[in-house]
Amino acid sequence: MALGFSVNELLPKARGGEQLRMGLCALSEEEWLQPDPDLAARATAFAEHPEGVQRTQYSDEPGQELAVMLGVDGGLLAAAKAHHEDMCLLKKFADEDFYRLIGAAVAYPTDWHPKDKMGLPLAAMHAPIQGYAEQLASGVDHFMTKLKPGKIFGRCNWFIAPTPDLRWIADAPPEVAFGNVNATNAGDTLFVRSERQTLRRLPATGAILFTIGVYVSPLGALSPQNVTMLAQSVSSLLDGEGERRAAHHFADALIAYSENKGEI
Repeated sequence: MALGFSVNELLPKARGGEQLRMGLCALSEEEWLQPDPDLAARATAFAEHPEGVQRTQYSDEPGQELAVMLGVDGGLLAAAKAHHEDMCLLKKFADEDFYRLIGAAVAYPTDWHPKDKMGLPLAAMHAPIQGYAEQLASGVDHFMTKLKPGKIFGRCNWFIAPTPDLRWIADAPPEVAFGNVNATNAGDTLFVRSERQTLRRLPATGAILFTIGVYVSPLGALSPQNVTMLAQSVSSLLDGEGERRAAHHFADALIAYSENKGEI
């Protein structure tokens, strides 16, 4: 399988601390979405956080197309409630050469609010990511324009979070959120969060569907190889994306935890 459905399976496919890259791989229809979603948890998350669903006038038609594709009644929200993955719709307007976010159904955000991103071009959506404009923006826009219906591509990333919750909004300052983390307890107090992202074009409307499947694991439950990769990657992130990822508040503990386990 090109991309699995757990943090341990996804991390070997993810970028370390090197230059930003899309890191896409082709997926079959069978590999596209998680086969056994917890639909009760999805329903609860959407009910408790209705602001995670944002739609525009341009999302109605592709939302309906998506629902039909997935065999559910309704639009974008119905599709997202029927699967583990959060779902976002992107559209390129006739007078523009880039894609904008036109709809989102997000139960498990990784520290973002869909209402803040609606209508934005991809470059503006990713503006907080250091290096995106210089290293990725033009390549992403080109890929999206050339993406053919029937093709599915996936990628994954990772974050270090202070909570095992699938929904993560970093409301507390990082010095508070990671304040109790040390080299001894890092295996139980640091949580590795991976987003399994996929892209495909809806054939009728031409909109692009971006799905985000979130998986979380305690650091201590990961394979030795994955702990090593994270420790090495965090070291390099300190000189780049460290501030955005709050790496300075947990990096020493994570690296020392890995060293104490004899992995690096």
